[in-house]
Parts: sequence; structure tokens; C-alpha cells
Amino acid sequence: MRARPAAPAPGVRHPGETAPAGLAPLLDLDPELGALLSPARRSAALQQLVVPSQRLRVGAWDPAGVVGAGPGDLGLLVVEGLLAREVLAENIVSTELLGAGDVIRAGRAPTGSLIRMCVQWSVLAEARIALLATHRLVAFPELLPALAERMLERSERLAVEQAISKLTGLDRRLVALFWHLAERWGRVTSDGVAIPIALSHRILAQLVGARRPSVSTALAELAREGVLARAADGSWLLTGAAPAAPREPGRPVPGRRRLSEPAARRSRRTAATHLHPVDERSV
Repeated sequence: MRARPAAPAPGVRHPGETAPAGLAPLLDLDPELGALLSPARRSAALQQLVVPSQRLRVGAWDPAGVVGAGPGDLGLLVVEGLLAREVLAENIVSTELLGAGDVIRAGRAPTGSLIRMCVQWSVLAEARIALLATHRLVAFPELLPALAERMLERSERLAVEQAISKLTGLDRRLVALFWHLAERWGRVTSDGVAIPIALSHRILAQLVGARRPSVSTALAELAREGVLARAADGSWLLTGAAPAAPREPGRPVPGRRRLSEPAARRSRRTAATHLHPVDERSV
């Protein structure tokens, strides 16, 4: 018989649990979203576009449990903090890091059913999220291009991370990854470029598609070479040079004039079934 967990002390929350929701003007939480608003419209948005927000403790987290979130909402805006989205396929885990400005969908599962996958979320640094309720945003459509841009930036970062994971040599992948992270979170110091986020060797391994022991060995070698250092608080410092640009652009993927024959025939048959016969008397 499994023992029941002890009840938490008053005022203490389990890891990953959300704090009670509070209301705040969206443009106070993320002023850049109002870049296309006129001064008068910005003033109106500060008064009318008030959204619920929640704080997240470090630990496992389930976006589906966000109070008030529904399938018709645009999603959740990460206001501050650091989240990890882990996609599990068979025995492989791929991780995506998300921070301030990112838009995520609450409780959205991976699409498709032929490859069985599951998603789990973790809060790596205490975070704050805001609910982007559609009925509140429709009054200020000027914000939608900025939100769409955020989603595009996220997809572009994923494309870069996919390219990094294909570099030959684990040391090259790790150096490229850290410079990629520095683009967003890094700050220049007298000692190098500081990346003030604590990432374990396990998370780094999942980001570059490697085994944790191999990552630990490669990080130790990079530290001996003076390329990368880890601070006592778990953050990182880049002390080497950024990776060089590609020597030459890659060749474009050649296009095909048409689909393969069976697929092309099926497409034509499908299209033909949607055509209506022509009445010759109307010609």
C-alpha cells in the first residue's frame, strides 16, 4: 500500500504549481506587443486589455491546468522565466527552451498518430504566464501581427536548433548551441558572454541530440580549452569566438515537376470528383 503524501504546510505549494491568478494590463506585461498602436489606442488598451496571469514554481508543469484557459483562446504568453518542452519519441527526448515573449498553446498534444509521442513541460526558472483570451484581443487587432511574429520567431529558432543538432562533432554542436542561446539570453561582460540560465548536462544533451555522459566529457574538454566555463550558480560563460559563417551557401533542394505517378493520378481523380458537369445548354 502506497503511503499518502504529507499535506503541504500553509502557504507552501508543490513544485510546478501555479500561484493564484491576478489581473494585469497586457501591455504592462509585454509593451512591445503594442508597437502598432497609436498613442490613443495604446491608452485604451492599457485600460481595457487586462488579462489574467499566473506565477509558476520550478518543477513539472501541466499547461492544461491553467485556470480559465480554453480551446478557443490564442494561447499563453510567457512573461518571464524559463520553461522546457520535452517531446518523447520511443526512448529519445528532444527539448525546446522557451522564455519571455514566447506564445504556447495550453494542453496542445503533438499532431499525427503514426508516431507515438508525448509531451511534458518543466519550469526551469520561476516563471510568469498570461492568458491570451481571444475575446479580449479582438478589440485590438493591431496586436495580432506582433503575436504572429513571435510564433514565427519560435519556428525559426527550432530550425536553427535542428541544424545545430546535425553538425559533426559534439564539441561543435555545443559551442553553436551556446552561441545560439546567447543571441537571446546572453549579455556581454568583461570576461566574455554570460548566459544567465542554469542548464544541466541532461538538458544540454537533449538540446544537441547526444548522451549525457558524452556531453559531460565534451564540456570538460571545452573548459580546458578556455572556450566555455560554468559558474557556481549553474550559469555559463562563453570565452571563445563565435562559430564562423558557412563557407558557401548550401545548394537548394531540387524541385520536382510533379508528384510521383500514383500520387499524381490519385490527385487528378480526387479533383475530378469535385468537378460539376457542364450543362451544354448554358454555354
